[in-house]
Amino acid sequence: MLVFIRLTAFFLTAPIFSLKTIPSMYKIGLSFFLAIIAYPLVKPHELIHFDWFYVYLILKEVVVGLLIGFIGTLLLSAVQAAGSLIDLVLGLSMANVYDPMTGAQSPLTGNFKFMLTMLFILSVNGHHLLIDGILSSYHVVPLDRMATAIGNGNVSAFLVRALSYMFLSGLLLAAPMVSSMFVVDVALGIVAKTVPQLNIFVVGMPAKILAGFLILIVVFPGYFYVMSRLLDYLFSSMAQLIDLMGAAP
Repeated sequence: MLVFIRLTAFFLTAPIFSLKTIPSMYKIGLSFFLAIIAYPLVKPHELIHFDWFYVYLILKEVVVGLLIGFIGTLLLSAVQAAGSLIDLVLGLSMANVYDPMTGAQSPLTGNFKFMLTMLFILSVNGHHLLIDGILSSYHVVPLDRMATAIGNGNVSAFLVRALSYMFLSGLLLAAPMVSSMFVVDVALGIVAKTVPQLNIFVVGMPAKILAGFLILIVVFPGYFYVMSRLLDYLFSSMAQLIDLMGAAP
């Protein structure tokens, strides 16, 4: 039961597995069969009795599973942040589409890059690495021991650092487009001053969108390089978080 609870909580927040388009029945079934596979690997130090301490262990497993999955989703939110900045400078921030991860509305460019990121993770077998990470957590964070780092502030400080890295990654992903659009805005401002007869509000918006798409095509090859670096940091952050929660008091 404890193995199953941690896996289920992980699939509620982990990238790819937490998509709203995946039925809950499949998530529970995958957690159940993985729990059967992982059960022989779990070796508690002592017999776990069904008492109030068992209730605490259930709550601990829920928190551990949610945090391990959340750290991956948090870092991948950098793609959404970058898409919001790009849509803001392109003038597409008023048009949103359905986000399959959260079930809410997301920017066009952010949703497009998010789908590419999901395909990139699947192409490099990132979903296998996610499952391997949650299964290896049973060796570092035992079932019969409380995770003391959750209450002493170490995990909170680590999540704050991961959040700051997410915003930094989002700015780096959007930096080429934002800087290029600034140059385009300066050029349109010069045209508006030199040619007053030209209605810059009518010409400027299509020109910015066209220039933005052309620049996006040019800088697009470097996007997957940045994403590979971001995925490396994602998996290393998951390992660091597991080590923090499994640290001895």
